[in-house]
Amino acid sequence: MSVEAPEHPTPSPRGGSPGIRGRERPVGGFELWSWLIMHVIDEGVDRVNFGFVAARWQSPFWRTWDWALLVLALIHGINGLRIIVQDYVRWPAVRFAIDMAFFVIGFALFVLGTVVVFTFDPSQWPGTV
Repeated sequence: MSVEAPEHPTPSPRGGSPGIRGRERPVGGFELWSWLIMHVIDEGVDRVNFGFVAARWQSPFWRTWDWALLVLALIHGINGLRIIVQDYVRWPAVRFAIDMAFFVIGFALFVLGTVVVFTFDPSQWPGTV
């Protein structure tokens, strides 16, 4: 028994290569609703100011959450820079030096961000809470 392929492959709905179907675009879900609640409902991003951060950081959960975002964003950014350097810098010694500069800068930002997140005290700022 043989199976015959069509003469012309079906074009992709996204305009890509014929016969290859991409992932369907999600309609909504948890990510959409959490984004709407955080950024649109209850004054949206206009509510984010010093007082908002000071009140939110009274909870260890939010300090840890924001610190984890800082760490993951730094890792993601440094790794992206490392990949770009590997793609475009031909000389191994220069590539190593640039990578090390990115790692040092990333580590310094990690230390500074960690200090800020875990030692932040709004009462130390004049004219605030």
